[in-house]
Amino acid sequence: MSDQSKHVSIDNSGVDPQTNFSLNPTFAAIVDSRMARRNFLKGSVGAAVAAFIGGSLVGCSSDDDEPVAVVPPVTAAPLLGFTAIAAGRSDSIVVPEGYTARAFLPWGTPLTGSYPAFLADASNTGEDQEQQVGMHHDGMHFFPIDARSNGESSTEGLLVFNHEYIDNNLVHTNGIETVPRIADEARKEIAAHGVSVAHIQQQADSSWALVNNSPFNRRITGATPMELAGPVRGSANVVTKYSPDGSRTRGTLNNCGNGYTPWGTYLTCEENWAGYFVNTDADKPREHSRYGVSGSNGRYFWETATPTADQYQRFNASKVGADATEDYRNEPNTFGWIVEIDPFNPDSVPQKRTALGRFGHEGIIFGKLEEGKPVVLYSGDDSRYEYIYKFVSSAPYYKTTAGGHLLNDGTLYVARFNDDGSGEWLPLDINNTDFATKAAEAGVNFNDQADVLLNTRLAADISGATKMDRPEWGAVHPETGEVYFTLTNNSRRTEEQTDAANPRAANVTGHIIRWNERDTQAATTFDWDIFLLAGDVGTATPGTELTLTADNHLASPDGLWFDKNGLLWIQTDMSGSQQGEGPYGNNQMLVADPVTRNIKRFLVGPTDCEVTGISATPDMKTLFVNIQHPGDRSKPDNFTSHWPDGGNSRPRSATVIVTKDDGGVIGS
Repeated sequence: MSDQSKHVSIDNSGVDPQTNFSLNPTFAAIVDSRMARRNFLKGSVGAAVAAFIGGSLVGCSSDDDEPVAVVPPVTAAPLLGFTAIAAGRSDSIVVPEGYTARAFLPWGTPLTGSYPAFLADASNTGEDQEQQVGMHHDGMHFFPIDARSNGESSTEGLLVFNHEYIDNNLVHTNGIETVPRIADEARKEIAAHGVSVAHIQQQADSSWALVNNSPFNRRITGATPMELAGPVRGSANVVTKYSPDGSRTRGTLNNCGNGYTPWGTYLTCEENWAGYFVNTDADKPREHSRYGVSGSNGRYFWETATPTADQYQRFNASKVGADATEDYRNEPNTFGWIVEIDPFNPDSVPQKRTALGRFGHEGIIFGKLEEGKPVVLYSGDDSRYEYIYKFVSSAPYYKTTAGGHLLNDGTLYVARFNDDGSGEWLPLDINNTDFATKAAEAGVNFNDQADVLLNTRLAADISGATKMDRPEWGAVHPETGEVYFTLTNNSRRTEEQTDAANPRAANVTGHIIRWNERDTQAATTFDWDIFLLAGDVGTATPGTELTLTADNHLASPDGLWFDKNGLLWIQTDMSGSQQGEGPYGNNQMLVADPVTRNIKRFLVGPTDCEVTGISATPDMKTLFVNIQHPGDRSKPDNFTSHWPDGGNSRPRSATVIVTKDDGGVIGS
């Protein structure tokens, strides 16, 4: 290193700083919070376990005594037959008796090209990493190999999974040490981000293996060429030196949660992307400042890589050229989107679907599909005091003609959770009179709908949406269409800022909220309640009979997924200190029957990991779960975990395959 080198200080927390300092009030400033002294559900079923499903749902209108919506009863699934496991801190995967868990496709697994082997000292090059499974597995989906026909194969398919970020102490032999950064190290880190598409097949002994040399195997990275699609395509605010017409960009970053479409494509979500860029200009545009683009350096200092190259200098969003066609002042504006990938076409160009809004997308889920009706998608913005969004397509859904075009035109809404248990979807549409009036009253000018979408957070601020406790993953019940969302935590919420939807100050353990759309999935009103308040043994959820026990106490719910049998799987993302010092042990995965609120702990992960990402084969006999950043408090010479390889090995994120020893359905 040159004399100008210096040791690097990197924030590797994976959580973007709070950037919502708007005066948009929490609901406590609008009405008195009554969560503690009244049940959300009224009537004969409300005081007990009746909720959105299982018994009649009775929501609340402005009149506390009048029911407004009824959901037909759903028969509880005859599952949850396993014995709950205890919380713990072993450096291993623990599952119930009668189940087996095996690590699969860890970081560095040879995937494409020349299939370079993973080197135990992490000395692989950037070129190697572009051909290997990325780092820090996250959201995931299993596509049966026959997904484009009947989609019934449970023995072969494409496993598509995200790689959220890199661990600076583990990605290289001696970690990240100095700046300016070495170009090949930056190349490796960029390649470790993104998405992997792995063609996998069940073997004769029931184990699973990667299909080597499959044309489907593919890496999409932080450098892969991509198209901008929807209203923002061609906007002056996405013009760059790389794309003077504002139609393209390179790469996808901080890929956290995911989704999948009914037409067989994968949706990956760009979450904490703003920290990868730097803008040293005195005055940052609002589309940078409201999202937290740094004024000093990018998260990994990629903009300093030497020898210099355009692929690294693009992370400097300062004005260094005569206009936007000569620099990368607009590069951050090409991130923060939902990206659609066709896993069955290795030559396809990923599409950034800008109509779905620009923010810290934690995940993306479809509402229940109805032939001839619009498609509906939900997404949370994972940062303190941010919002929950809903997109309703302009065109209706028809199975025979459905495709990505449905995601290019529609209305984006943001949620307001009223204190009486009702809710409203507020349109973020420049052509909507109410929205235009609110913008004018706030003194905010939007040039067009592309400007609204580039500044989705600002648009939500002025709409009057409810500030939430870090909205993360969502899940939609496969039969009823009820929507569940995790609110991971918010230790900064004060007593004065509490409201019915976020009822706890210093909310360090989080909760799960749910709602039922009135009438159709595309409705602009809904009814909601709190499904679960997370916490230690003895934590009770008001208005229900749910009190947490040693079998199910939890903190920081994050990943969320409904299986085809209607069971709700809940994954946790506690911080390292919360895992090490609290009563909860390592991060875990639980499963809940939403009819009865019976919840059991199903899996506990290894030391310092996050349990995140989940999918299954159609027969529900193979479960895929991702384990992210085991040993994330490691130093280059002191690993706090050795999972999955054991011994003195370097920890590696990996997928876990869970099966029932008798070959039965997972959860039974």
